[in-house]
Amino acid sequence: MKLAEVLLHALRAHGARQIFGIPGDFALPFFKVIEETGILPLYTLSHEPAVGFAADAAARVNCAPGVAAVTYGAGALNIVNAVAGAYAERSPVVVISGAPGKGEAGTGLLLHHQAKTLDSQLRIFREITCEQVVLDDALRAPERIARALERCRSESRPVYIELPRDMVGVETLPVQPLPAPPVDADALAACVDEVLARLAAARSPMLMVGVEVRRYGLEDRVALLARRLGLPVVTSLMGRGLLAGTDAPLLGTYLGVAGDPALTEAVERSDALFLLGVIISDTNFGVSARKIDLRHTIRAQDGVVTLGHHTYAALPLAALVDALLARVPARATAAPGAAIAYPRGLVADDAPLKPADIACAINDLMAARGRMPIATDVGDCLFTAMDIDHTSLVAPGYYASMGFGVPAGLGVQAASGERPLVLVGDGAFQMTGWELGNCRKYGWDPIVIVLNNASWEMLRTFQPESKFNDLDDWNFAAVAPALGGDGARVRTRRELKGALDAALAARGRFQLIEAMIPRGVLSDTLARFVAGVKRITAGRS
Repeated sequence: MKLAEVLLHALRAHGARQIFGIPGDFALPFFKVIEETGILPLYTLSHEPAVGFAADAAARVNCAPGVAAVTYGAGALNIVNAVAGAYAERSPVVVISGAPGKGEAGTGLLLHHQAKTLDSQLRIFREITCEQVVLDDALRAPERIARALERCRSESRPVYIELPRDMVGVETLPVQPLPAPPVDADALAACVDEVLARLAAARSPMLMVGVEVRRYGLEDRVALLARRLGLPVVTSLMGRGLLAGTDAPLLGTYLGVAGDPALTEAVERSDALFLLGVIISDTNFGVSARKIDLRHTIRAQDGVVTLGHHTYAALPLAALVDALLARVPARATAAPGAAIAYPRGLVADDAPLKPADIACAINDLMAARGRMPIATDVGDCLFTAMDIDHTSLVAPGYYASMGFGVPAGLGVQAASGERPLVLVGDGAFQMTGWELGNCRKYGWDPIVIVLNNASWEMLRTFQPESKFNDLDDWNFAAVAPALGGDGARVRTRRELKGALDAALAARGRFQLIEAMIPRGVLSDTLARFVAGVKRITAGRS
């Protein structure tokens, strides 16, 4: 087969289900093969950052590689920020970049889209991917593809594949998938012994689940493990939405000083906090009311299990979960504690909108019509999502790049076929909201709620004296029909409810609800988060 076909078949064999991309001259031959073979469907967007965010969201939904195809230089360097976010948040994205042909590289001429040297792009991607391969040798290409895709899946991180345009049609052999690396059975057994002994000896053990549980497709198995262990379960902020479709004894999401005080107290006083797939980051633990002593935790993350100062290396999360399930019998004992009750019962009156009203309205909608997957950007829209009932959610909770929400919502619908709800601020919408113009072409119909306070409001909360946080009013709802959707601008709770009901009933076109929120009005969760950060920062200075 041709090298490009071999690559596409290998992607599909490793779990990829679609490709998001933007063509360019160095990538045109590859895009031609994608389109003509139909091995994987192709969705083209309008700007490379959105391509990266959409591929990232698809990877999170599918628990398998998401694919982003771009051209050399101007395309690949445009996607760097989105790939960096995927690396930070353990999302398995495959970046495929077209590149100059081998013959072109030897002409002695500078080539368009070239930055410093022809391999500058490759060197940049070494910083934000776990494997980088250049397919400039037909004999070695299958092994290089296999290595890259295996690392993408096993490490759940982005990889970079560079495809020179004169190699697309070169004949080569099929890719033979690499076997998963063996797991040391003795080390795994010893680790399980130590974990179970630590939990059994604890007065108040607790399980916290994080994003790696989703990345490796372990939610059902972790839900079963939680029931068998009989432990109270919480998610980290980044793990919000995990276990939503299971009967795990889930209490809520740990948000430190920004969250429920009783839940925060239980987590921070636990003498055996089992951190399963949780990234140890400032967004997860930076606003703890009481500093969590990691020496008293059990950390299973990034292929390593650490108990105090004792570390077990090269133990994949799936192997640990399966080994624990094999050792822990079923039990009927319910985990202690009661789940957090999220706000319901919106009063549809003429009161001005607050972020809390949006969460309440969405909870009412999902209680009546069923859960919807949510994609959210950063800012108060993310903190508003913390007051929405547990449902499937994708968000850049750690890397925190603006612009994620809308293209991620498109990636969710492409990957799952489900209609998503997108929460995004007006600042982030200015960056990537215009990707909604691609919905008509593919039949996507997300419901998008823009929290519009004509402001970079979260930045204002930390530096209120700066006037550059003021944004103009772009009237996004008025633009929606020109992009192929429907728009409604709402200012009251009554108008919000009516717009949500109408949006849910309308299918086949994206629905944009522009929720006008006065400047300075925050969700309660964000207000607590900001106050906590300021208090902690002041205490350290």
